[in-house]
Amino acid sequence: MHTLNRRHWLRLVGLAGAATAAPGLSTAAVSNVPAYLPRLFDSDTPARLGLNENPYGPSPKVREAMVRAFDDACRYPSAYTKEIAQIIARKEGVTPEHIVLTAGSSEGLKAAGLAFGMHGGEIVSPDPTFHILMNYAEQMGAHIHRVPLNKDMGHDLEAMEKRVHSNTRLVFVCNPNNPTGTLIPAQQMRDFCRALAGRAIVFADEAYFDYITEPGYPSMVELVKQDYNVIVSRTLSKIYGLAGVRVGYLVARPDIALRLSGYCMAGLSVLAASAAKTALQDNDFYQFSLQRNAEAKAYTCALLDSLGLRYVPSHANFVFFESGKDVNQLNAAMMQENVQVGRAFPPYNRWCRVSTGTMPEMERFGKALKKLV
Repeated sequence: MHTLNRRHWLRLVGLAGAATAAPGLSTAAVSNVPAYLPRLFDSDTPARLGLNENPYGPSPKVREAMVRAFDDACRYPSAYTKEIAQIIARKEGVTPEHIVLTAGSSEGLKAAGLAFGMHGGEIVSPDPTFHILMNYAEQMGAHIHRVPLNKDMGHDLEAMEKRVHSNTRLVFVCNPNNPTGTLIPAQQMRDFCRALAGRAIVFADEAYFDYITEPGYPSMVELVKQDYNVIVSRTLSKIYGLAGVRVGYLVARPDIALRLSGYCMAGLSVLAASAAKTALQDNDFYQFSLQRNAEAKAYTCALLDSLGLRYVPSHANFVFFESGKDVNQLNAAMMQENVQVGRAFPPYNRWCRVSTGTMPEMERFGKALKKLV
């Protein structure tokens, strides 16, 4: 771990003050703020605000667990991954047969694209969204019905339902949506998935589910438990800070899970399994990450308000805003200011997705945006 100088520590104490109000965040986690810092702020390194990463992870407990796991790196991972599947199954309230472990949720999305895109099947998807499932399905000969978002930049569920017919194999829902951060109202989400699951597989990408603050908002795992034709993907890349370790999973009815597992080719290593086991038990870091995300998002929204720039209220760890410039030009200009932001998401070519980072990174972004806008 990096040693913090006094000036840097005093800055962090100021940023940490609000953390004491975070529900479930222990006193130890608040006083342990320096241990959760990924690195000292480096003025020469670009602020990475383009890939929706959690800059604070892995947590110290996870790092220690991965180091200990090197003793078992000579072993094949099957016994270790079996234990993780059992832990996740208990967390989700299902059996291990409902769980497919994947190398990040991306592998699960790709597997579903292969499984349901073969031989010209049709898939219905919002647009724009996280397209990796549809990209893989298209390579297998699938036809993709890309349905534009509604005026609020959320899923147009009515228009999506109209595209479903006898040859539709899968309906994709990203909730909260990437790149817009919108959330489908809870009952609408339930009703849509129940109705469509009788006609096709419904895939609910819940990569950003942990950031939802609405009390009691349901995961579509509840429909999996009721034997609906629903697949849910989750990841440890975001709130748990394990994007580079590659841990994710799918939750589906056992017969669907078995089919999907045949299309997964990467899986988890012993080190990844150890990281996942520890991360899922590290509630202090989980709550800390939520608090830091909320602070960075609040800063971003206040900044955009001060500049008079429109943005979409976000339920994730990023904010989608209208910059008034072509996003490719904005990206290039931002890189000149040592800030990396999100790529283009057509047709919203004058909109930019900025991830939440550490507060020094957000302040650099703010300074650059004020200069450019």
